[in-house]
Amino acid sequence: MSRIGKRPVALPSGVTAKIENGTLTVKGPKGELSMSTIDLIDYKIENEEISVQPANKTQKARQFWGMQRTLVQNLVDGVTEGFTKVLEITGVGYRASAQGKKLKLQLGFSHDVDLDVPEGVEVKTPDQTTVEISGIDKQKVGQFAAEIREWRKPEPYKGKGVKYRGEYIFRKEGKKK
Repeated sequence: MSRIGKRPVALPSGVTAKIENGTLTVKGPKGELSMSTIDLIDYKIENEEISVQPANKTQKARQFWGMQRTLVQNLVDGVTEGFTKVLEITGVGYRASAQGKKLKLQLGFSHDVDLDVPEGVEVKTPDQTTVEISGIDKQKVGQFAAEIREWRKPEPYKGKGVKYRGEYIFRKEGKKK
């Protein structure tokens, strides 16, 4: 039994939601997001809340219940507050700079890494070792942050690489003489 799925998703003031043609659309001050609904789950909009319930008592419907409620919550959070991921770059000569819709990374390779910023995602570099990724779609923000991190994951000896802010890197002791 899903404990997450039982709670309805509250719609703050200024946020509207509608379901039509198998698509749930949420509009808010930051923009509009939509997701396709699945037949195993019933979605109801009433009293400024979106409730998510399994359509039948099958195991498959109960498996999707909590996840679908969380996806609906992410839509509402995205159009009201948005999502942000902050990456920190550690290492001598490692730096980043945002140039319009491109992100230029220098990560110790013989060449610079140029990444195109996806639509709906905004990238800022307050300083050379910090990258702030923000947007209303949690999946796009997280995916782009993961793609940046993939270029140079933090290593355990000196901690050089790209890490999320607040991430703990397990450090190892170097070779003894």
